[in-house]
Amino acid sequence: MTDQQQGAGDAAAGSGGAKDFIRQIIEEDLAAGRHETVVTRFPPEPNGYLHIGHAKSICLNFGVAEEYGGRCHLRMDDTNPIREEEEYVEAIRRDVRWLGFDWGEHYYHAADYFEQLYEYAVMLVRRGLAYVDSQGQDEIRAQRGTPTEPGVESPYRNRPVAENLDLFERMRAGEFPDGAHVLRAKIDMAHPNILMRDPVLYRIRHVAHHRTGDAWCIYPMYDFTHCLSDAIERVTHSLCTLEFENNRAIYDWVLDNLPVPARPRQIEFARLNLTYTVLSKRKLMRLVEEGHVAGWDDPRMPTLCGLRRRGCPPAAIRAFCDRVGVAKRNSIVDVGLLEHAVRDELNRTSPRVMAVLDPLKVVIENYPEDLVEEFDCVNNPEDPGAGTRRVPFSRELWIEREDFREDPPRKFFRLAPGREVRLRYAYLITCREVVKDDAGRVVELRCTYDPATRGGDAPDGRKVRGTLHWVSVPHAVDAEVRLYDRLFSVPHPEEDRERDFVELLNPDSLRVLERCKVEPLLAGAGPGERYQFERKGYFCVDPETESAGRPIFNRTVTLRDSWARIEARMRS
Repeated sequence: MTDQQQGAGDAAAGSGGAKDFIRQIIEEDLAAGRHETVVTRFPPEPNGYLHIGHAKSICLNFGVAEEYGGRCHLRMDDTNPIREEEEYVEAIRRDVRWLGFDWGEHYYHAADYFEQLYEYAVMLVRRGLAYVDSQGQDEIRAQRGTPTEPGVESPYRNRPVAENLDLFERMRAGEFPDGAHVLRAKIDMAHPNILMRDPVLYRIRHVAHHRTGDAWCIYPMYDFTHCLSDAIERVTHSLCTLEFENNRAIYDWVLDNLPVPARPRQIEFARLNLTYTVLSKRKLMRLVEEGHVAGWDDPRMPTLCGLRRRGCPPAAIRAFCDRVGVAKRNSIVDVGLLEHAVRDELNRTSPRVMAVLDPLKVVIENYPEDLVEEFDCVNNPEDPGAGTRRVPFSRELWIEREDFREDPPRKFFRLAPGREVRLRYAYLITCREVVKDDAGRVVELRCTYDPATRGGDAPDGRKVRGTLHWVSVPHAVDAEVRLYDRLFSVPHPEEDRERDFVELLNPDSLRVLERCKVEPLLAGAGPGERYQFERKGYFCVDPETESAGRPIFNRTVTLRDSWARIEARMRS
């Protein structure tokens, strides 16, 4: 079984009756009386926008806290002022709320603990468990050793405690330039885990912090800050993705050697990986900075703001994360599962409308020129309470160009010369004449209709296989439609070792159609509203683009549902 199939297998089992291993651990801890209240946290670094991979962690942390009557904290692990911005902080808060979760009063910043973290670092120095190293970054890296060879001790490793305290205090006071000194833990330069070979705890950076301003010029490293922030907040279960498994040794060492108020239990789970997608913040940043996409919220991006702009409902993303489930080893989930979850939610909730993306005019020659009828059209067959709407019908209509063939192939059941088709909700029409321009392009179809077939059915019982959607020409609303597809042309863009990942971008990931016609109801469609364009897919009104008097629609997902084929491949 491939990793992709394993991912699909994990997904298929994610929403089953059996509890995942994390919930089993939590229930065991509660049963043993280790905790009265479950406390989890979602601790992003505000150095970029959240993506679909973060959604899995958000749903897990907030989900288990809710299930067991506890609470989940939202905390910004903001220890690196060079990369972090208030823009990202606000985006993270907005995305978590959009997904449907609320942290209540439990919103925190690691930066709020800087004074306490400094005091903890001083304690380590006083106990001889940390020292100031005056070597450069390259020298420290060169001395770390390899997985098979021990590292080399720093010549400053055995500085007297008093000297270390003095230097560390002067580092805080701003006496030294960036890179002059670092504070390192004194652990074991021969430790089999390279991360434990005297890791750096503090570095000098004369950079203003988005939250603390110029109050600090030394900043704690993530591995020192993260575990202590959990302990300060009395987190009971620290849920991390598998890449932090090796870091647990550092966390344990820090917590073992300091008088922390609580001891969180770290549990690692597999991160979410999707086909046709990259989820590395560094690579997503590059896509934005190099102009391969139109920003973090480009609807082709896997960011939560991009998915929101594309029209993906938050309920669909939560359902997707639930189905993916929680696994102990990394795998790749087919993006078709996400599309299936979005399609399933939109099928239940989106009103149906008619829209013609590539219009071809039809003139019904025997239909009265001054007559306008209205037909009752079902808003959503999946929701009986959605009711109907009235759609105008006239002598001139727009249909999809692809719904006509002058020389139709076998099994083409739509419009062709001499062929009768059904106009949805309206009449049966027959093509009588094809009008072309000087270049030979079809520009108009001359048809006749059968007045006895109002509603789309023939009273004599004759069968018509093709049904077309349409929009009345005099009532049509001009619209722009953006057809979004997968951003990459290969399933695993991060695994190609011969080509740069940007070379694998799908050149057809965006097509803009500017001559679309939609039914008059959509003239008043508001930003973010979602619809099913009958026979074409699910679309939403772009919430970010200023339109010049016409709506702009983003395609969220097609009508085609390939998840059944994915499951079939998985079973084989």
